[in-house]
Amino acid sequence: MKSSAIRQNEARPPLDTVDAYRLEEQVGYILRQVSQRHAVIFSGRIPDALTATQFAALAKLREFGPCSQNRLGRMTAMDAATIKGVTDRLIQRGLVEARIDPEDSRRRVVVPTPEGLACIRAAIPVAFDITEETLAPLTPVEREQLLDLLKKLR
Repeated sequence: MKSSAIRQNEARPPLDTVDAYRLEEQVGYILRQVSQRHAVIFSGRIPDALTATQFAALAKLREFGPCSQNRLGRMTAMDAATIKGVTDRLIQRGLVEARIDPEDSRRRVVVPTPEGLACIRAAIPVAFDITEETLAPLTPVEREQLLDLLKKLR
């Protein structure tokens, strides 16, 4: 029986493959660069100093209406700790309220305030412009292909 150290060595790529590794050609590195570029565009253009996570939460609340914090986290791909922090900050800004769920008094429901709805209504047209600027280097066909391929990776 081989030791785990020997098995690990067998799993390593040959030295010539290691020498050929270029960070700037790796998917994670490229995705991070693109994400950083988009984040700069987003933060420079989105109104009311909304963060990307705050924007996502407000957009889903506008789309689906009041919901539990847990459900809002699932709809926006945020874990429990992140969505709690996001909703707490939105509450502090007066953009959402937390109410007791009328159907289950143990659960908290996140409700957009009139100010929150006005904020997201003003932000959505800008969000379309942000997407346009982010994808500007691509042709319409390339944009569709990129989005389709990225959706396969999620």
